[in-house]
This record gives sequence, structure tokens and C-alpha cells, in this order.
Amino acid sequence: MHRFLLSGLLAAGLTVGGVAPVLADDEVVVYSSRQEHLIKPLFDRFTEQTGIRVRYVTDNAGPLMARLRSEGRNTPADVFMTVDAGNLWQAAEHNLLAELDSELLQDAIPAHLRDPDNRWFGLSVRARTVVYSPERVDADELPGSYEDLADERWHGRLCLRTSQSVYNQSLIATMIARNGADDTEETVRGWVSNLATQPFSNDTSAMEAVAAGQCDIALVNSYYFGRLLNQNPDVPLDIHWVGQDGDGVHVNISGAGITRHAKRPEAARQLLEWLAGEEAQSLFGALNMEYPAREDITPEERVASWGTFRADQTNLSEAGRLQTQAVMLMDRAGFR
Repeated sequence: MHRFLLSGLLAAGLTVGGVAPVLADDEVVVYSSRQEHLIKPLFDRFTEQTGIRVRYVTDNAGPLMARLRSEGRNTPADVFMTVDAGNLWQAAEHNLLAELDSELLQDAIPAHLRDPDNRWFGLSVRARTVVYSPERVDADELPGSYEDLADERWHGRLCLRTSQSVYNQSLIATMIARNGADDTEETVRGWVSNLATQPFSNDTSAMEAVAAGQCDIALVNSYYFGRLLNQNPDVPLDIHWVGQDGDGVHVNISGAGITRHAKRPEAARQLLEWLAGEEAQSLFGALNMEYPAREDITPEERVASWGTFRADQTNLSEAGRLQTQAVMLMDRAGFR
């Protein structure tokens, strides 16, 4: 995932020696942990419509945040873009993001998908729910909640991704926020006791294990299900929305904020507001089989075919605030 776009860096005047960059008035620089093929079409369209060029550097979220801290006031970055609210929360807590008073963003992005202090905003949504084998799981036994997966009827039937996944960490963190640490730990212990095999390194492997009969049900991000269907439309799996009679299905985001030392804050604002617009929201979701952050935008056709769901309204800043506690809880519960 680590990629530096050299021509873009040179054109934007990015340096590695602490020298302040010289940027043109008609461009904006983005540090992004999203892969190039998921952001370049958006940036190209933004440039077509506004004339503002987008220069970008892609890497994992951790190294990009470390780079922002190291560069300080000399950073060329105007926007930080990443996946998972926990990462965005960390960037805000490390004072890497600036508050943005944008009525457009506040109106477009639901409150639970943005920072309470308006330092970051969700731009696309993925749900973490269950994918199952309809051949081995009856409709009347499908879990109504994440807690139901701790029931003994799932003994030897459950597959999970490892606890090192930030997506599982964020899920557990929001469960702590809703249910408290003690009840959440009891649930996670039940998950561990129900595992059919050791946790997998990624969601796709967990779904493939369900399809192969190694387990009957798995917790995954919805867009991984979409990717798998694109590769194999006949895969014998289905998706089920948990929490519909309770707190709702857990959602997470990809999102962005303006860096604290942005050299082009107005261009950065324009980019974020454009990304929250109708055209960008439709494209943002379709590129990775995700949901638009805006509730008035229809998802991509295949994603829409999975049906509607009610999302958990817990503010996603909790995914960051309680992340360390969630990691410790999973370790105590034996979730590796």
C-alpha cells in the first residue's frame, strides 16, 4: 500500500529535509491511507470540475500520522484521509487536524459519522455484520445481535478475523460504549468459545471458510462481501443485518479532515465539501462497494440489493476513545 507519487511530489514541491514547500494556488495535497484506485477517480473528477489539482501520497494510516507529526508546520499536506474512525480520532487527539466550521458538511454528514468538534467527517460507510451459509443456517436462527453470536448454538460454527483488525477493535469499542466493559467481555468470551477455527487474517478468508463449510457464519465488513460477489457471483453466502431490533448494525467509515498546518485550507475545504456532494457520494461508495455517508444518496445497485438496515447511532469517536480498552478486553477474553 505504501506508495509515493514522485511526479506529484516534485510538482507539489514536497521535500524530505524540513524545507517549507512551495505550492501553487490551484492545488491541494492529500495524505491518504486509501489505495490509489479508490481515490484517483474522485480527485480527477474534482479537478475537472474545479480546476484544483490534487497531489497525494498514499501509505498506511500510522506512518502518515507519524509523518504529519514530524513535519509539523512544514507539512505540505492539506488533507488527511483514512479508513476507520479510530484512526481519525487518533489524528484529532494528536492535534493533527483543524476544526472546520462548514454548514454544508454538518448538514450533509450525519452527526454520528463525524467528530463532535468537526475535525473529521465520514465520507463513506461500511457495515460490520454477519455473512452466513443459507444452506446450513436457518432463517429463524439468524442472530438478532452481536451478543447472540455468543450463544451456545453457534458452538463450533463461528469464524472471525483476528483481534488485531482495527475493524474488530472499533466494533468492540462501540459495544463497550453501549453495554459496558463487563457485559462486552462476556460476549467476546462467548465468541471465542464458539470459534470453529483460529481467527483469520482478513475478512475474505473468513467468508471463504464459511463457503467451504469450515464454519457457518462470520463477522465481516459489508464491502468485503461485495468484493467477493464481484469475483464469484455464485458464492453460496448471504448477508444479514444484526441489531435491527436493538441498537442497530455497527458501521464504520472512511473519512477526512483538514490538517492543522494546511497551507491551502480553502482548497482543502472545497475538496471535502465536494466529496460530500451528490456526485462524489455516489462515486465514493460505488468504487469500493461501500455506502454513501449521506442518507439521501442511493447506494450502488449491488449494495442496494442487500436491503436497508438501521445503523447504530453511537458516535464513532467512541471507536477511538475506547480502542485501547477494547484491545485489552479482547486479550483478557482470549480473542487473538
